[in-house]
Amino acid sequence: MARKPTTKSEFVLFDVFYDDDTRRSNRRVPKEILEGLDGDEPARAFLESQDREIADRSGRPMPEIKSVRRSD
Repeated sequence: MARKPTTKSEFVLFDVFYDDDTRRSNRRVPKEILEGLDGDEPARAFLESQDREIADRSGRPMPEIKSVRRSD
C-alpha cells in the first residue's frame, strides 16, 4: 500500500520549564521565526509573549520561564 505524502509542519514543538518546576509540553512555535541565526532564542520570546497574553486574559500571573527545549 502506498504511503500518503507528508506535509511539512509549519510549527516546531517545545517543552517549556518554569521557575516553579512545572513543565508544559508541546507548545507550538511558528517555524519561520526560528530560521535566523539566533537558534531557539526567538522561541523563548514568542512563548513569553503568549504567556503574558494568557495571564492578561485569565487574570492570573504565569510563572517565569526557566528554559525551553525542543520536544522529542
